[in-house]
Amino acid sequence: MSPASAGVRLHKTVGVRVGHLQIGGGAPVAVQSMTMTETADVAATVRQCVELAEAGSELVRVTVNNDEAAAAVPDIKRRMLDAGCTAPLIGDFHYNGHLLLTRHPACAAALDKYRINPGNVGTGARRDEQFATICRVAIDHGKPVRIGVNGGSLNQDLVLAKMQENTDRNLGRSSEEVLNECMVISALESTALAIETGLRKDQIIISCKVSRPRDLVAIYRELARRTEQPLHLGLTEAGMGVKGLTWSASAMSILLNEGIGDTIRVSLTPRPGGDRREEVYAACELLQALGLRSFSPSVTACPGCGRTTSSTFQELAERTQDYIRSQMPVWKKQYQGVEELTLAVMGCVVNGPGESKAANIGISLPGTGEAPQCPVYIDGEHFTTLRGTYDELADGFRSLVDNYVATRYSPR
Repeated sequence: MSPASAGVRLHKTVGVRVGHLQIGGGAPVAVQSMTMTETADVAATVRQCVELAEAGSELVRVTVNNDEAAAAVPDIKRRMLDAGCTAPLIGDFHYNGHLLLTRHPACAAALDKYRINPGNVGTGARRDEQFATICRVAIDHGKPVRIGVNGGSLNQDLVLAKMQENTDRNLGRSSEEVLNECMVISALESTALAIETGLRKDQIIISCKVSRPRDLVAIYRELARRTEQPLHLGLTEAGMGVKGLTWSASAMSILLNEGIGDTIRVSLTPRPGGDRREEVYAACELLQALGLRSFSPSVTACPGCGRTTSSTFQELAERTQDYIRSQMPVWKKQYQGVEELTLAVMGCVVNGPGESKAANIGISLPGTGEAPQCPVYIDGEHFTTLRGTYDELADGFRSLVDNYVATRYSPR
């Protein structure tokens, strides 16, 4: 078992309080997401914040890009709390954060953390002063900040200087290596400036997000070696669907398994009209797959083959997964440990009975040519056999799941 999978954080960090959560300092890795509503639309933003939190997002970030958005933040925070949503609310600032936070003190007070991008807070002498202004607001309100360096908006003066140094000294570094070095330098210099301004070490979280997995791994290994601040981990602009999931997991799983990363976000591009919660589900599944956290009951299902020409097991697996996700906001408030539940929805006799016995509740549906009956196993023992139409099977299996949850897990 690796140190990370044993729950040991190899990157020793100070703990940072963000709302009611501790980030770093040995705390479990937390899941973060970001809304995609117009922040000034209070109702829509609150609705999405609550949806993301119920899906498993432990911190929610909103864009604060103009006066209307800043003015809306206190109302958003109040409505979230009224809805029972206690997820810390983070403000994402670019270009004009120093102005918005000073113009709107109620916004500064309502937010639980500020995200600053050091690549776009200004240029020259203005950069340091405007960056320091945001830090001073954070000091006045007792708020933490995330210094969020991004490969797409890196300080170009720093990049040009390092590129020139590489040429003049004939260092032989690739452009990617120089850019990676610039990312780390930007984070370290900005952290030093924040501390010089008066922020405590336990008020700072760092991120250096790029869009290439190998670069992300290299950058965060260097950050972990040279910092004691908690690290927010994520592959930026990961993309859509399978590509976004695969690229994010390929980088983040390596780092997480090495004990690097204290909060994560899987930055998926949603399909038009798609479900923003998909990025939350992906982040939760990633941590659960590595044995670092448990967020929701897991559903094992076979991939299908020539033995499973009926789509029944696929439909039941999907319906079971959707049902689990819809119930978790209620179950996690009512039952202790329900997120550890395991289920199996299998499609034929080859692996069906074995996988079903290995789960808390498992059903083995008939494959092509098998008898039309579905044995159900509970905690390794045959419990019953379901028969009937697809709806009857689905309803019967769901009833067994409900009964198991209600009788096997202690009320909170």
